[in-house]
Amino acid sequence: MNTRGKHMLTTVSVTSKKTKGYYADGNGLYLQVSASGSKSWIFRFMLRGRAREMGLGSVQSKSLAAARADVASYRQLLIEGIDPIEHRRGLQLKAPTVPRTAHSFRECAEQFHAMHSEGWRNVKHVAQWINTLALYVFPAIGDRDVDEVTRADILTVLEPIWLTKHETASRVRQRIKLVLDWASAREYRTEREHGLWDQMSTALPKTRQLRKPKHYRSCSYERVGMALAAIRTCGASMCVRCAMEFIVLTAARTGMVRMARWEEIDWSKHQWTIPAERMKTGVEHRIPLPHRAMEILEAQRQKSEPEGLIFPTPRNKPHSDMVFTMQLRRLGLAFTMHGFRSTFRDWAAEQTAFPAEVCEAALAHALKNPTEAAYFRSDLFDKRRELMGAWAAYCVAETQAATKPPAE
Repeated sequence: MNTRGKHMLTTVSVTSKKTKGYYADGNGLYLQVSASGSKSWIFRFMLRGRAREMGLGSVQSKSLAAARADVASYRQLLIEGIDPIEHRRGLQLKAPTVPRTAHSFRECAEQFHAMHSEGWRNVKHVAQWINTLALYVFPAIGDRDVDEVTRADILTVLEPIWLTKHETASRVRQRIKLVLDWASAREYRTEREHGLWDQMSTALPKTRQLRKPKHYRSCSYERVGMALAAIRTCGASMCVRCAMEFIVLTAARTGMVRMARWEEIDWSKHQWTIPAERMKTGVEHRIPLPHRAMEILEAQRQKSEPEGLIFPTPRNKPHSDMVFTMQLRRLGLAFTMHGFRSTFRDWAAEQTAFPAEVCEAALAHALKNPTEAAYFRSDLFDKRRELMGAWAAYCVAETQAATKPPAE
């Protein structure tokens, strides 16, 4: 057995290791750091000319001293010609066991979904989360005891769709992992995830190209007047036309406008405050309303209920995104309403001197730099009022120019 001075790891160095790999301590004991950052103990030894490897547990559940003590006892078994792995397996088989209630993978997935979905803001995601498992996973392993789900089972689910539906397959893999972790935490499953997901990445084929980010088709700012002029005179209802112009003027997401309510409008301050629960970032957002936006609201107030939705359907329900999309298609305009956010951003960058953080705040974008976000508390509202006023003035002027009859 090594002396204390020959050990190569310390408690501090174990904590500090971050790079994926194996780190020797001596006597066959290794610290393994996975690509995900998880750490575990490994005992490597030779028996009858054959290299063997034995997992000793995670760093969280076993200290360095305890791992060394285990290795010392296993090396004594080796001296006696006993395989430590078989010895441990035999002890586990002989140990008294408490009857375990079986829990199927489907049952665990449904319980996980029920417990966590209330905190998910996106209703569509709530349904998709369990539906993908029902479609791709439950037919193969849904009725299997969660404790019996193996690497091979997971590969059986993922391999048929890994290349043809890679984005979906990636989500399925992540959801399977969440369910198995949840089951392990409740001791429905013997914890044996050591190296599983790293091995899974090796076993699955490499995809040829990464998923390209989705970009919404947008209108160039030079054509925004033409687009607004067409919207104002299209065959849609007055409510839909007003909503579409309001989206452009405020650079808001369509969902914000479709669900906008009168109680969110402060008429004296010319301000629209969207509550946190309706924001993608989960943070309340204030939008300064320029003169033309206030005119649209005043017109809507004359013919709608004093409470509830600002831009309702005749049945007092929110309009769907498809209503706006279809109007643009009928007008022969090959872009989306969401794309007008890019129109605004391009105009602000190329035609104004407003700082980038003001323009990003107008779109309710969070700061990408976490350090800046931690210290930056202002929503730059006063500067955004100037910016949105300039944008509205530009839109109105361009619309008037687009509707002006040509000179004879």
